[in-house]
Amino acid sequence: MARRALRVALAAMQTQMCAVLLLAALGASIGLRAPACWAGDKAASAALAAAASPAASTPQAQFAALLAQLPAASYTLKAQLIDELAGIALPSIKPFLEALLNGNVYSSPKGDNVYIANEGASGYALIDPLTGRPAGTVSEDAFYNFNEVGINDDLRSVLQEALEKIDLSSPDANVRLAAVEAMLQSFAYSYSPQSFAAAAAVLRAHLAAERNAKVRKAIEVGLSLGELASADPAHQLAAIAALRSSMAPEVYNRLVALTNPSTESDASVRSAAALAVRHIDDWRDFYSGIQTLTFGLGLGAVLALASIGLAITFGVMGVINMAHGELIMIGAYTTYVMQLLMPHEIGASLVLSVPAAFLISGMGGVAIERGIVRFLYGRPLETLLATFGVSLVLQQLARDIFSPENMPVTSPSWMMGALQVNEALTITRNRLFTLAFMLVVFAALLVVMKRTRLGLEVRAVSQNRAMARAMGVRTQWVDALAFGLGSGLAGVALTQLTNVGPDLGQSYIVDCFMVVVFGGVGNLWGTVIAGMLLGILEMVLQPYAGAVLGKVLVLVAVILFIQRRPRGLFPQRGRAAEV
Repeated sequence: MARRALRVALAAMQTQMCAVLLLAALGASIGLRAPACWAGDKAASAALAAAASPAASTPQAQFAALLAQLPAASYTLKAQLIDELAGIALPSIKPFLEALLNGNVYSSPKGDNVYIANEGASGYALIDPLTGRPAGTVSEDAFYNFNEVGINDDLRSVLQEALEKIDLSSPDANVRLAAVEAMLQSFAYSYSPQSFAAAAAVLRAHLAAERNAKVRKAIEVGLSLGELASADPAHQLAAIAALRSSMAPEVYNRLVALTNPSTESDASVRSAAALAVRHIDDWRDFYSGIQTLTFGLGLGAVLALASIGLAITFGVMGVINMAHGELIMIGAYTTYVMQLLMPHEIGASLVLSVPAAFLISGMGGVAIERGIVRFLYGRPLETLLATFGVSLVLQQLARDIFSPENMPVTSPSWMMGALQVNEALTITRNRLFTLAFMLVVFAALLVVMKRTRLGLEVRAVSQNRAMARAMGVRTQWVDALAFGLGSGLAGVALTQLTNVGPDLGQSYIVDCFMVVVFGGVGNLWGTVIAGMLLGILEMVLQPYAGAVLGKVLVLVAVILFIQRRPRGLFPQRGRAAEV
């Protein structure tokens, strides 16, 4: 019975074919024309043959031959034309295919020219696809006579694949990597066996010639990700083994889906996927800890920078300077003003802000010491109240001069963005630069304190003021210079992490005193280490307790520590130091 049915079907097909040929012959004998779609298909086929002929040997000639026949071709042959266009090595091919994908390709009213059309204020600007140069402007009324080169959903997929194929041939490794990642996402979210087979063939062919390690790894991940949907459990298990070390979100989501019995019926595949998910979770927790550590070091660098000047002042003179935060604010406003003076040289203005902020804030610190503080030595409560009044005056001056609103400071390009170690670990560059800047400032202060006469006198006064005065040290000038030293350097760093405003200093003054007391009064090493420890501790507590409660817990921890060690981590040594 089956053989008889097959013979009947073949006989019917032969009859239909004969009928079609007979109708075509009759139509040709009486002068009838074939349908337009047949003509378009024949024209497109002719264009493909012409593009492959020796006469169209140059890429420009191939592009022109294929482009001329694109408007009249059917959707099926348009796909072939697009595939041929993607194989031509011309820079103008990619912009043309992108315009076709966005619906911006039109043919002239006579159909003899094809343009990329972009809507403008005075009409439509035409671009010649062959050269990429402007081809004039057409008014809106005249543009109604142009015909859009239409595409459908299937052609959109073809265009996407063609653009990815072009990007895979780019000399720029970043462009190739982006193309592979786009394919990886398509495998993860819109997988189909047909599309994967076509894309996998392209990726495997490119893998043999790829020399960049990142691109090769991305291709291997993409191929393995596609194999997760294979019907063969052996292929799935091999793909899971290859993907268990990947931190890509697409990989993790697909592996989690494979652990669901409603998605995957094979128990061995579900078990392997579950083990791979746990393995990835462990590494994600590890990288999350590293990221928290880097954020804590960045915050600790800011606290250390803001506290170094206060540590010197507090250690040398024993003065509780409540205006220290406003000296930091002056440094931040100096950075803002430098950027206003050099709006087109953001990087240079930031570099020049470092010495400018140091000088201006330092002179402000010297003026406060010479004008107010030196008359109040030995009266700590009055000194605290006086410097608190100075801080209020400086805040109001900032409001009067710059307005109460926060002022943004633009970061230079080399400080923007992030350093991506992998898909699970990203470190912002501004925090890295802040940490490096703090280390440079700390090293410079160590050189000043250990290798210069000023540093020797500062250490002598901080250890035994009476003995230093007896040895001829001008303690008044040491006090003034110590008050100005390191006052405004933190302001430059803070502008890269937050906006500049009159209340900037008040946000850090309590933290500065906490760092100084915790590290040991007058000890630079103690200040830096304490700032780092408190910054890390605060960042560790924030995900669990929140920002406000996290600060409260840090303050409570410091209070409890000071109860046990009143002189801090690294107590000051000397005959005048308290025992």
